[in-house]
Amino acid sequence: MNQRGRIIEGRGGLYTVRDTKGQSYVLRAKNRFRREGIRPLVGDEVLFTPGRLEEHGWLEEILPRRSVSLRPPVANITQLIITLASEPPPDLMLADKLLVFAFRQDIKALMVINKSDLDAALPLKMQEAYAPAGVQVLALSALKGSGLETLRAAMKGHLNCFAGQSGVGKSTLVSALTGLDLETGAVSHRTRRGRQTTRHISLIDRQGLEVLDTPGFSLLELPTQLEPERLREVYPEFLPLQPFCRFEVCLHDQEPGCAVEQALEAGRLNSGRVERYRQLLAEQKEKWSTRYD
Repeated sequence: MNQRGRIIEGRGGLYTVRDTKGQSYVLRAKNRFRREGIRPLVGDEVLFTPGRLEEHGWLEEILPRRSVSLRPPVANITQLIITLASEPPPDLMLADKLLVFAFRQDIKALMVINKSDLDAALPLKMQEAYAPAGVQVLALSALKGSGLETLRAAMKGHLNCFAGQSGVGKSTLVSALTGLDLETGAVSHRTRRGRQTTRHISLIDRQGLEVLDTPGFSLLELPTQLEPERLREVYPEFLPLQPFCRFEVCLHDQEPGCAVEQALEAGRLNSGRVERYRQLLAEQKEKWSTRYD
């Protein structure tokens, strides 16, 4: 009889699945998954058959996914925690790409500013930039322990995934929240960039929190199949303005009578956020025009 569980790790063709009672099993995927081009992902909810004695069991079926990422390969994220810090300097283009990824799949987005004791102004700047998009911004310090309880409360009930540049303290945050001693990396003083420390994907379930510990998400490109005119739909601050644009399909790229441009000139939108949107729009136009080349 099939049992239900969730993939918490996958290595070398073997998948560790935890059932609803907390028992873990090591399984193999049936050959039909490969024939059908289906790749089991950490975070997948599955049906499986346990093994007997020392034999491995089998993954039988992958249940419908609520969300999916292929780089890194994880499924069913319900909250993406975009992590910034003063060091390394914030990559706000990456932050905006992560928000596009989240909003396209109805994943809740939360922004945390780690090491906020080093730069008290940064959380305020991010709140000003992202509040119009409905993104909550939390200031905290993993090393000092400040703000962690607020973050913990926001993570309850979600399958969480931390995302952001290497070196911003994602592994340190996960360690502080779960009590696990994860490998962490310092920021290189020469390059002012972080060093990647997480090398494989696992799902941590500790102290009432579910967290995907994953590499990747530090380099993210928008999918080629995203039509340029769809990009505006995942900028929540644009949505109430669009009915007031002169053109029904206004890309908010300085067209005549653009309500977004008018709001920008009036100071009601963050100029950096709009500028980065227009950069992403230009990139998507280029990708879209050459998608069959």
